[in-house]
Amino acid sequence: MKLPSWLYADDLVEGLSGREAFLKNEDLNPVERKRRLWGPWNFVAFWLADSINVNTWMIISTMVIGGLAWWEAWLCAWIGYTFSAVFICLSGRIGATYHISFPIVSRSSFGLFGSLWPVFNRSFMACIWYGVQAWLGGECVVLILRSICPSYGTLSNTLPASFGTNTRDFIGFIIFWTLSLIAIWFPVQKIRILFTVKSVVVPIAAVVFFIWTLVKAKGLGPVIHQPGTLKGSLHAWAWMSGIMSCISNFATLIVNNPDYTRFATRPSAVIWPQLLTIPIGFSITCFIGIIVGSSSNVIFGQPIWNPLELLGEFLDSQPSIGTRIGVFFISLAFALAQLGVNIAANSVSAGSDLTALLPKFLNIRRSGYICAVVGLIICPWNLLASSSTFTSYLSAYSTFLSSVVGVMISDYYFVRKGYLNINELYSGSKQGIYYYTLGVNWRAYVAYIAGILVNVVGFAGELGANISIAAHNMYHLNFYLGFIASALLYYVLCKISPVPACGQKWPSEIIDDDDKEIILDTITINKKEQNDDIKL
Repeated sequence: MKLPSWLYADDLVEGLSGREAFLKNEDLNPVERKRRLWGPWNFVAFWLADSINVNTWMIISTMVIGGLAWWEAWLCAWIGYTFSAVFICLSGRIGATYHISFPIVSRSSFGLFGSLWPVFNRSFMACIWYGVQAWLGGECVVLILRSICPSYGTLSNTLPASFGTNTRDFIGFIIFWTLSLIAIWFPVQKIRILFTVKSVVVPIAAVVFFIWTLVKAKGLGPVIHQPGTLKGSLHAWAWMSGIMSCISNFATLIVNNPDYTRFATRPSAVIWPQLLTIPIGFSITCFIGIIVGSSSNVIFGQPIWNPLELLGEFLDSQPSIGTRIGVFFISLAFALAQLGVNIAANSVSAGSDLTALLPKFLNIRRSGYICAVVGLIICPWNLLASSSTFTSYLSAYSTFLSSVVGVMISDYYFVRKGYLNINELYSGSKQGIYYYTLGVNWRAYVAYIAGILVNVVGFAGELGANISIAAHNMYHLNFYLGFIASALLYYVLCKISPVPACGQKWPSEIIDDDDKEIILDTITINKKEQNDDIKL
């Protein structure tokens, strides 16, 4: 029985079957030259836009509450985001060089079919985080509506208590969720315009918010003048925890950075723009967050670290026309910030990953909408309400992706020395160099599991289990431990049991010369190979 043509992801896969249909479609193929539109300034705009969001705004507050002085917390942010930028460049370089996404990159290290688990793991996290970030975006919409119509803040609730939220907040969430569907429609190479607009509008709003609170507080708040409260080893581990919280915030983005860098005009376009913009943009946002939170202590008698709660307090305590106008524009900018974060970190990531799980019928656009639907049906308001630390649980779980990063980086940079055979990444032949054993690279999975085991006790502690102080302290190094353990073990295993298709030296004549092509604009597979090897 022939299926309707609209069910297929694109025209290229309609006639494919077996392993061939399982490995490629238009969104999974290497990006051809005409779609490589992301230049250096697009990556600057992307990360500058991504740096200003509610999570980044608040991340430094956890360090101050934990006992660090504000300047210590800010220095932790600089160190943490600098390390994050290094990891981002390491993973992003692969996509920019071969113009392939994370699901395809993972095939070289985990195997054609072994890659499905890390891909599924990443897509699962993206769907949950999509719902959580959309809920925060809905809170921005509520503030916008309240600034336009003050009575909206007291809108009567028509939802049952079992639903977990009220009518006012649910309407704001649905409005944001619905408008986000528009952004999902556009192809990845074109949404760079969204990040360019966001990189201009949102920083202006953040600076206005910064100046506004300073004027109302008539200077800096008391937090700026408070010394740290920790001494000895507790002080040192608080530093490590602060640095690691910045890196954990980037774990998912490190994994899926090739999803964007594959659209780069040339490999060099992704290095310095990301290496400089990430620590500068995110650290400045943290600085604004700490100053605004400290100033709110003077205005309202207590520090309010969540910028959305602070804007709500302004509306409740000082509902003048000027306040309402200020809250409207700042909330609108934060809504745009949340939209950009959700598209960048979740929608496109889930789109690429889910496409790799079922490429014959899914593409990035369809998968993005699946992510949005899952983000809705999980009822994120219930997840957040069930525990005040739910987002920290998600962040802790995301650090398990460090094992995936460790294997991927070790495989590309140290084992293969930058060499990938692109055609073989799309070939389902059992004799293919990335087929390994039944399509799975056992070396990668041994290393991956080892990286998880290093952190599993500390992760249990994050979830409430009773663990030793030593195990708790070790977990402050969770990303590094997982990354180093998996990377080293994978390298050793590949020395003991070598994998095929490794470069003898770095192909500098290819990587450093942007004018030379190293990938095919279209994937061509020999007809004989299709008939003999690819069909199930």
